[in-house]
Amino acid sequence: MKLSSVKYLTKEGFRNTWANRLMSVASVGVLVACMVAIGLAILISENAKLALGNLEKQNVVMAYMKDYTWAFYSDNAKDAKPADSSSKEKADKNGIKSSDYVIHTKEEAELLCSEIEQLDNVESVEYISGEEGLKSMKEGVLKDQEQYFSFLDEKYGNPLSGAAKITMKNMEYFDATLEKIENMEGIDVVQSHGDLAEKISAIKNGLAIAGFWIISILMIISLVIVSNTIRITMYSRKLEISIMKAVGATNSFVRIPFIVEGVLLGVISAVLSEGILYFCYRVATEAITKTLGTTDIIMYSELAPVLFMIFVGIGIVAGVVGSAIMISKYLHKEGSEFAAI
Repeated sequence: MKLSSVKYLTKEGFRNTWANRLMSVASVGVLVACMVAIGLAILISENAKLALGNLEKQNVVMAYMKDYTWAFYSDNAKDAKPADSSSKEKADKNGIKSSDYVIHTKEEAELLCSEIEQLDNVESVEYISGEEGLKSMKEGVLKDQEQYFSFLDEKYGNPLSGAAKITMKNMEYFDATLEKIENMEGIDVVQSHGDLAEKISAIKNGLAIAGFWIISILMIISLVIVSNTIRITMYSRKLEISIMKAVGATNSFVRIPFIVEGVLLGVISAVLSEGILYFCYRVATEAITKTLGTTDIIMYSELAPVLFMIFVGIGIVAGVVGSAIMISKYLHKEGSEFAAI
């Protein structure tokens, strides 16, 4: 096709849009509403993922180690190995031998933490000594209740073993990762909130499914709107198209102006949607920040380029597909038969 023909057909597409400007405005309005709704669904989903991500980081796992404290206080440790009368290893004043426990030094505890951190679904691991664990426990209770823990230091000592504070990446693989940690040598017991992990995974899956269906439904609505607009344009030009087909115009020559019209409507809708969504999201985030005092909100600038590309893509796809659907219904008719539409 010659360049002059492309220019002419493109110009015809713009002329069609202006000639049917009332219907074009209505189509743009509906497309904008669909795109803004899609954009809001994406923004809500991303903010929900951010909130769930913060919740995941709080859902830590504490893996307590088989160290000297464990051997001293745990009945399981005493029953773990029968006394070996032939062993020359001497027990200390508490009757505990070096072979009764696995973690003997801080270095060995940190090495175990490093091994845990190598697991696929583990984001970070922090070693918490027994002293740090007891201090954290005291800080977590009410001020008047701290006295209830004083006897631990003064009379009975600290019963807390060293532990690995573990943060996981993906809650969907929580149970599998937990099982690997529990089976590691040197780990006694693992404390976790498995029910919370299941709820987080369920919410994530629910958001993904809901987002998919919302976007799919709105895409179908967009296609229907563009198709109806093109249909009205075709009806107003049916005689002209009939003559063009009668004198030998190709299908592409007839189709291109309508595709240009559909794409133009889509691009205009994308630009307007970006501006409207920015304004609405800015007002909403400012209100949330002032009311709740939280800053864990995704900035619009982070998603603006992606959203604009999505809007333009939706507009172009809706324009091309919607135009192609309607024009294809009539292109098989030729000459005077087309005038009967």
